[in-house]
Amino acid sequence: MDAMRLIEVNRRALALSQDPIGIVVEVWQSQALAQAIGSRLAVTGPPELRGEALGLSEVGGRACGLLDAPHLGTEDIRAARLTETGDAHAVLVALDRLLGEVGIALVGVAMGAADEGVYWQCMEAIDAADESRDRVLEMLRRLAVRERGLPEPDSAAGPA
Repeated sequence: MDAMRLIEVNRRALALSQDPIGIVVEVWQSQALAQAIGSRLAVTGPPELRGEALGLSEVGGRACGLLDAPHLGTEDIRAARLTETGDAHAVLVALDRLLGEVGIALVGVAMGAADEGVYWQCMEAIDAADESRDRVLEMLRRLAVRERGLPEPDSAAGPA
């Protein structure tokens, strides 16, 4: 299944989740998808995205580890169905939107948490979602630089 379709499936499932457990499962699914998209872009994406894509994959994996793992079989993990990323720009824009929704959903769960452990788990997962978004936004910036034909700021030779 292509990345755009998986992102939309995750967005709908997150939006329809009503209870905290269901929301956490969908947050986990979303971070697993971020990890899978990052891995795919690190291997097959534009060269200027590969470092940040690898970072996205690492952060997504770490975020999954922060949350109480849902009891899902391999066939239930949507990210496992990822077959292609397609247009990197469109996928990254959609993933940014999904990760923003993940952060908002986690705030809601954290605010309603009766257990302090759940609250802090959500806070750490919010930080991971923000870090994932930062990686996505950096990749979008790099794509914009490439499209404009400008050199990367790090690689531009300037006067000493």
